[in-house]
Amino acid sequence: MTELELITMPMKKLIATMFILGLTIGAQGQEIDGVDAIMASITTVKIHQDSIDTSRLVAVYDYECRTQDAEGKAVTDRLKLCVQVGQHCTRSFPYRKYRMERQWAAGNTDMRSRKGTDGKLEFLEGWDFIGDDEFPQFKAESYCFMPEVWTNYPDGKVTVRDAIVPTIYETKEERIPIKWELADSSQATCLLNGQHWMVRYDEDIPTTAGPWKLCGLPGLIVEAVSEDSIHHFTLTDVQHIAAPIYYETSAITIKTSEAKLIKNRLKVFGNKNYAKNPLYYVTNRNSADEIYTDDGSLINGYFVHYDSERKANEAHVYQPLELSEQ
Repeated sequence: MTELELITMPMKKLIATMFILGLTIGAQGQEIDGVDAIMASITTVKIHQDSIDTSRLVAVYDYECRTQDAEGKAVTDRLKLCVQVGQHCTRSFPYRKYRMERQWAAGNTDMRSRKGTDGKLEFLEGWDFIGDDEFPQFKAESYCFMPEVWTNYPDGKVTVRDAIVPTIYETKEERIPIKWELADSSQATCLLNGQHWMVRYDEDIPTTAGPWKLCGLPGLIVEAVSEDSIHHFTLTDVQHIAAPIYYETSAITIKTSEAKLIKNRLKVFGNKNYAKNPLYYVTNRNSADEIYTDDGSLINGYFVHYDSERKANEAHVYQPLELSEQ
């Protein structure tokens, strides 16, 4: 199994901090043009989540992506990923959002943010998982491109939500089993949407789940590496926790197909201008730095950080998880 080299790089400035905390902001099925229109729509709807299942275990993965910064220097982007495994479906999404939802379940709902007197964003009590010590990691995770994936929800389908600022897209496709080629020592390979994967799984953990869209083996996937060694998932923890598996039914989303979403990602993020100017394709930037929910918090939203001249910071070169439709 190919191991990804761990590359450490000091964070000198925030680069394209589009962090998708929920990919959900109210008003099912509305097509909204521009950030200002989204913010106006947010004030008219109530954000809520519906529990669609209950987890019987929670798997935590470290995701790494080898890429380059805007100047061509090699960097490794990192994100913690959570996979909730329920009786009927699974949900793969950023672990930071899972922690946030656990705080909600514990009754800690005071998770708001505000601008301080110096103009900087302050996180108030309840947002302890984005404290001063963790904020560099919070910023670093914003480099990663990781959609939220519900497998077998609705029944027999795969639902995906992903954002191309300022639009949040949702796909619902028939669940087509991955064609795995099994090897010795609990290893397997597959071709998924143009990308070859090598994985290890553990039959002692009786579930077919795995990170992102990778699933369908006779045991939990414990490691997955793309053939080019750019993408790497590593299982770091398994917790037997009964917790709600949520699906936000009131999300502002544009319904599309998997093929079109993959094509749009490649077109927008794969553009040669993206790394140095990640919002090159957005014409309206005369909006606030943050996109808020109706109660003025960052919950279930995302934000794009600008520098003092209101120009989007640089991003890292896009490394797609998917190269084509199945």
